[in-house]
Amino acid sequence: MFSYKEAMFMEQRLLTTEDVAEYLRVDVVTVRRFVTKGELIAYRVGGEFRFMRNDVEDFVRQQRVVAKEEPNKGQFDKFTERARKVLALSSEEAIRLKHNYVGTEHLLLGLVAEGEGVAARVLQNLGVALDDVRKRVEYLIGRGEQTVTPPIGLTPRAKKVIELAVEEARYLGHHYIGTEHMLLGLIREGEGIGPKVLEMLKVNLEQARWETLRVLLRIGPKGEQSEATSSQLSEQSQEGQETSDREGKPVTDDEEKDNEAS
Repeated sequence: MFSYKEAMFMEQRLLTTEDVAEYLRVDVVTVRRFVTKGELIAYRVGGEFRFMRNDVEDFVRQQRVVAKEEPNKGQFDKFTERARKVLALSSEEAIRLKHNYVGTEHLLLGLVAEGEGVAARVLQNLGVALDDVRKRVEYLIGRGEQTVTPPIGLTPRAKKVIELAVEEARYLGHHYIGTEHMLLGLIREGEGIGPKVLEMLKVNLEQARWETLRVLLRIGPKGEQSEATSSQLSEQSQEGQETSDREGKPVTDDEEKDNEAS
């Protein structure tokens, strides 16, 4: 499934269960228990658990502080319909794999699976296919053993992606959060398994960022939001024309405005 080069790419960056046990000063069984409970993120490489150093450090920090609450629901008020769909799809992908958390890898799966937004278009332009992402995510992490039911929360890295998405929108002068900002946030975060999967698929993260900005420039200053508005106006215009055809009279400018307002 994966080339020797790809396997070595991950091996050089991942810790073994024994490494983590020594780092945490616990036995191997305890480390595996943390993984089973979903408290410590692990990836499967060649049938064995492997760990990213940054994830282990995040785990240690979580043990030292009171767990933070999930992001306030109000924080998602400015998310476009497509961006919210990405979050829903990310959760579905995690549950499909029996993971009781949504990580950067699941966000990437959601961005690709959504299929219509700016992020999906950018990833398609870069040759990223949903099946390829799924195969690599499942290869690295494996499937859980127990059925997972919603709701499930975001990992610290996934939360960081959302925070960076908000920053990217603000930087671009957008008053909404679209899939393009989520992809830019994922790229900026850069350390999670999501960005690593992109690199395994031969996607240069800087190139992905520039491709996102290029697509946004072509769409217009309002990005994904302008696409949604244009689509709505087009549908309304078609409805108005169909009404006119049935009644046998043209639609006036005032009537067209009424149709748009409705």
